[in-house]
Amino acid sequence: MDGALVVHHNPHLADGRLIKELAAADLPSYVPSLSGALDACGHLWVNVEIKNDASEPDFDPTDHIADAVIAALQNRQQPERWLISSFRLETVDRCRALAPEIRTAWLCVDIPEGTINRMVRRGHAAIHPWFGSVTPELVAQAHDAGVQVNVWTVDGPDDLRRLADWGVDGLCTNVPDIALQVLGR
Repeated sequence: MDGALVVHHNPHLADGRLIKELAAADLPSYVPSLSGALDACGHLWVNVEIKNDASEPDFDPTDHIADAVIAALQNRQQPERWLISSFRLETVDRCRALAPEIRTAWLCVDIPEGTINRMVRRGHAAIHPWFGSVTPELVAQAHDAGVQVNVWTVDGPDDLRRLADWGVDGLCTNVPDIALQVLGR
């Protein structure tokens, strides 16, 4: 309700309360502010995903959320540390327009024909597809165009190995211990 930027996967808390209707002071301690979460990351590179889905109760058609996230990141004066992603392409476009020095990526399930060219035209650094949609040809096409491919959510050892062999740039996983073991790093 106070417009604070927080980090949480879903628009609702486990008890059903809608986060955007709560003041930051009323949130449970396990819901960090964006600033607190970024502080906890130290000097690491961070992918900031903006949740702004038209089917969710906290949807923001004005993309004010993009403006607020960009302002928060610009205040830190480290644009090389951030990659902003969202399933809503308009939100990613808004971020890119506000801060072209911060890399942006489009999250997607399927990869429509012409997606890589669209990312290049719009100035986005990466595409973040669901791992089941990725092919070695897509990875090669993206890399040829200077676009990174970071896939989500890869938990199976065979999938992790196959995608790494194809040369994807990043793998999101729920099992980092297994991923490190499979990838030998």
